[in-house]
Amino acid sequence: MSRWTVRAASVVAAALVATSCAPTGPRHGEPVERPEPVVSEPVAPTETVVLSGGSPAALAGQSAATFFDSAPLAVVATPETAVRAGSVGVALGVPVLTADSGEVVSRELARLGTETVLAVGGPDLPRGQDEVDVVEAPADPDALADLTRLDAGTDEIAPRDAVDTLAGLDPSRPVLLDVGGSDGPGGAAGAGNSGDADPTLPATRRPDPPAGDVVVMSTGEPEQAAAVATARAAGAAVQVVPGGDPRASGATVEQTAEHDPEAVVGLGRAFGDDETLSWRAQAAATGAQLPGGGQLALPGRTYVALYGSPGSPELGVLGEQGTEETISRAREVAEDYEDLTDDEVVPTLEVIATVASSASGDDGDYSHEIPVDELRPLVEAAGESGQYVVLDLQPGRTDFLTQAQRYEELLALPHVGLALDPEWRLGPDEEHLEQIGHVDAAEVEEVATWLADLTREEALPQKLFVLHAFRTSMLPDLEQADLDRSELAVLLHADGQGSQSDKESTWNALHRHAPGIAWWGWKNFLDEDSPVLSPEQTMRVAPTPHFISYQ
Repeated sequence: MSRWTVRAASVVAAALVATSCAPTGPRHGEPVERPEPVVSEPVAPTETVVLSGGSPAALAGQSAATFFDSAPLAVVATPETAVRAGSVGVALGVPVLTADSGEVVSRELARLGTETVLAVGGPDLPRGQDEVDVVEAPADPDALADLTRLDAGTDEIAPRDAVDTLAGLDPSRPVLLDVGGSDGPGGAAGAGNSGDADPTLPATRRPDPPAGDVVVMSTGEPEQAAAVATARAAGAAVQVVPGGDPRASGATVEQTAEHDPEAVVGLGRAFGDDETLSWRAQAAATGAQLPGGGQLALPGRTYVALYGSPGSPELGVLGEQGTEETISRAREVAEDYEDLTDDEVVPTLEVIATVASSASGDDGDYSHEIPVDELRPLVEAAGESGQYVVLDLQPGRTDFLTQAQRYEELLALPHVGLALDPEWRLGPDEEHLEQIGHVDAAEVEEVATWLADLTREEALPQKLFVLHAFRTSMLPDLEQADLDRSELAVLLHADGQGSQSDKESTWNALHRHAPGIAWWGWKNFLDEDSPVLSPEQTMRVAPTPHFISYQ
């Protein structure tokens, strides 16, 4: 006959101290028989996985299924008492479930082979479980501390700090947490027959954590408390990743690199799918960071760039001086923007790596490709100085992908992005200055896919992918390109020059043409604009540009 056996826990004092570790005394002269402690059997995932959940109960159930093969004792809580219950679960080394879904609880208790449940907060336990004893946890923290033999915490935990606190628990120094009196009644509502007035829990021994370095990533939402506690009880490290992307901040990158996990478990849909979390975690685990911290190129940064080609002053200000002077000048120009934005201002070099040429050249493509070895000193000096570099391509009669692949070893550096300049993309029979070039969506998408794949394969920070234009005809069908790759931050750079009214018209036309582009850039031409905008005026352009270059 199926039953739940409920044992009340309202009477504290000596009966609460008499746990199964100290059973009722034997008659004089009889040997003391102490029960063998029950031990849960944790497991360690070997692959990165995202637990999508859907509700606190579903997520807690998925966490239990991921981290435990068996558990003779389990903790079941209401969603409101998951933190207190979680601290018990971590200390005892047992899974924690929440009872807002009886189906999940029944399924997991049966799979785990659970014989005893500690019910925290009066959860509405499901009926029909075979031979499961239910011990009601007292609502009084001191009484619960006596029952579980834990130290009662002295400070209340704010709900918003619940996951952080559970993540930091040391199982070897167990403590009972409290969340502001949120516990409900001590009884287990609707559980069945009432039993002993002097409850005991079975003796337990914490399981040995399984081999392998596993990190659980949580967004920090209080609803994930039970799932976090279960993972911590199984010996997994827990890392809070607000927003679900471990690349997003310097802190999460550093933590991931410190953990260097073999497998990652993400809690919640914010982490994407298994493959997405896997490569993002691998990138973060490298510890490489972009100037300003973290591995996301945007948002949070404003790039201020010198544009041009080394040794060619006629192509822009970048080529007007040597390497050390260029680095210093970029820093000085960027400093003028630091008080104008809350973003991190990043000194940047936009280097024309392939220069449009009036001569066809040996390869007939009307483009001069600067050798990698000639660009490397400037690119590496910028990286060492905390500056970003964008390689700009003017391909002539060849295609952008062919030229981009020439610079793969530079693009494999964490601080180097890529720009395409369609003005200088020629058809088979065209020559420069006879028409304005253009590139279709398919070619843009091809380059974006290659660059994103390189970024993923090399576990690199997100890269800037810049598209230059001053006419909509230069990117005629841009909205048809699938550029939805989070390895890249796609930015459309408006290159109009001349009067400010003309530049504003170009800016607005490009925005209407490509409404799906999230990030935008603005160029100030020092010789051609009339007038040249000051930094303050540039930052009043609406919407505010995130990439500002000087030519």
